[in-house]
Amino acid sequence: MLDGIAVKSDAARSWGFPPLAIASRQGETPLGIQVEFLPPYSPELQPAERLWKLVDEPLVNKCFDTIDEIEEFLAKRCNVLSEMKEEIINLTFYHWLASI
Repeated sequence: MLDGIAVKSDAARSWGFPPLAIASRQGETPLGIQVEFLPPYSPELQPAERLWKLVDEPLVNKCFDTIDEIEEFLAKRCNVLSEMKEEIINLTFYHWLASI
């Protein structure tokens, strides 16, 4: 049994190593926080990765003049996604998730 908080991180270099990942690698993680790194190139361990095509596909080739416009567009897209339960389950459900 774990006392505290467990954080899973892919520590992808493209994200510039988030501060918690850096602290963990240096042995300076705050008390009660345990960071576990996922193996490299393992998108199957992050089912949400498969959702990006649903989120960003409608954004392709669109131009926004302000952050507010992007925010409004994404809010509407989130409302659409909230109705796409079956598609999201099909994209993100792995048989091994049921046992976790």
